[in-house]
Amino acid sequence: MDSSARSSFTSRLGFVLAAAGSAVGLGNIWRFPYLAAKYGGGIFLLVYVVLALTFGFTLMTAEIAIGRKTGLSAVKAYEVLDRRFGFVGILSSLVPMIILPYYTVISGWVAKYFFTYLTGGGQQAVAEGYFKSFISSTWSPIFWFLLCLLATFAVVMMGVEKGVEKCSKLLMPFLVVLSVVIAIFSITRPGAWEGVLYYILPDPSRFSIMTVVAAMGQMFYSMSLAMGIMITYGSYMKKDTDLAHCVGQIEIFDTGIAFLAGLIIIPAVFAFSGGDADALNAGAGLMFITLPKVFGSMSMGGIVGAVFFLLVLFAAITSTISLMEAIVSIFLDRFHVSRPQACLAVLVICLVLGLPSSLGQGSWAAITFLGMNIQDFLDFISNSVMMPIAAFCTCIFVSRGVGVSAILEEVKHSSHFHREKLFVVMIRYIAPIFIIAVLVSSVLSALNIVVI
Repeated sequence: MDSSARSSFTSRLGFVLAAAGSAVGLGNIWRFPYLAAKYGGGIFLLVYVVLALTFGFTLMTAEIAIGRKTGLSAVKAYEVLDRRFGFVGILSSLVPMIILPYYTVISGWVAKYFFTYLTGGGQQAVAEGYFKSFISSTWSPIFWFLLCLLATFAVVMMGVEKGVEKCSKLLMPFLVVLSVVIAIFSITRPGAWEGVLYYILPDPSRFSIMTVVAAMGQMFYSMSLAMGIMITYGSYMKKDTDLAHCVGQIEIFDTGIAFLAGLIIIPAVFAFSGGDADALNAGAGLMFITLPKVFGSMSMGGIVGAVFFLLVLFAAITSTISLMEAIVSIFLDRFHVSRPQACLAVLVICLVLGLPSSLGQGSWAAITFLGMNIQDFLDFISNSVMMPIAAFCTCIFVSRGVGVSAILEEVKHSSHFHREKLFVVMIRYIAPIFIIAVLVSSVLSALNIVVI
């Protein structure tokens, strides 16, 4: 297959930082800490790390190898290797198209809060009803959504090397440094140490089957799995790049940032709430309602709030860039248009689908599906239903379709595969079972919400 005309990352570092930037997003900095608090603290952290190093490693390796082997995005890669599995590529390609619009809306919320703290309005964010008033209004959320969308569009328009790779090389080091600085500040607050111990010390008595299910679901959300992104980035990877080593480095980045996010949020909220772990179980309200109150109680809360939301904004933008790049790549492979044409088409799609997601918090709030507003429903369909199905089909594709040996050949093309046996056992037997468990539990959970 001739993929010589395809863009590529200029270096292994460029690939790792871009892929890590995709994996590191709102899922790490917002979702991971409150799930860790809800499902056992240290025991959740331990389970997540184990799953990331086994299941996450397996699926990420498979997806990157599929992309590099074909030199194509997900929409064509599966079909080229085995026509029977072409539908998996279509399914995987739909996921980022659904996620990008509402994810960019939330990124706009983050940008609004960063601007609020940057301009000295931290006390406004603490006011009761501030967040609800903002997201339920019409024009302000749309303005910040458009701002983040256009910033993402500008980067992706510049291409893989000059846009995606350069932006990742700039933002990712800043993101790591900011995470470390804020984590150190958080754990040194009076009363924070109890939260640190709850977070890092595994307590077997807090373990339940939902600990595993929640950690598994978080891994999909956090590591950009089953949404075509890693296949797309794999297609930009040079053949002489050590694929297995890159996967290991991405795991370290992703898990490390998630761990630091927990150190930022859990001890701070523990100190603020007097040790009440339930204060962390606030969903979106954790980042936009609870944390501003925490910052408001600090002597340097305005500065800390600005730095924190800058950190979250960096994470959000690196993820929106990867989502848009995955969709643009789909248009390039399927319709053979130019990059500017593909980017403009994706911009229009994101605008059309993003507006209902934004308005669904306000004037369109009465529109619901399965008892969920527009944004929550899109999140449920993409993350809890489509992604597990796509991941399960990928396991079957590798083990029963193209064959494990074909994927191993691609991985070992430029490196020795130290975790080969683990990969084979996981992709053939263990991963499919875990994925089905996540899918079933997610659907049952949604049905319970409807019944209640």
